[in-house]
Amino acid sequence: MVFYDKDVQKDIKKRVLPKEIAKLFYNAFCSLEQTKDLNLFDIKKLVTNSSKDYYRLRKGKYRAIFTIEEDDFYVLTISKRAEVYKKWL
Repeated sequence: MVFYDKDVQKDIKKRVLPKEIAKLFYNAFCSLEQTKDLNLFDIKKLVTNSSKDYYRLRKGKYRAIFTIEEDDFYVLTISKRAEVYKKWL
């Protein structure tokens, strides 16, 4: 299952995140949920000091930061490249 952080939901609702971009990420996460294959898209594991594994999904100029726990995807943030890492850290 895919879970979106409240801030991501708010950005989509208030149209801070363009509708087309939100659809791209929604479709990508639906595909990931069904196949569990991280090689389908441009996904990289991020290097962090945390014990959790964080991943980045790239779609054009936008990035989504997410984690995977027990086959569930938790999307923490979706934003432009210049902003996403500032939000996430």
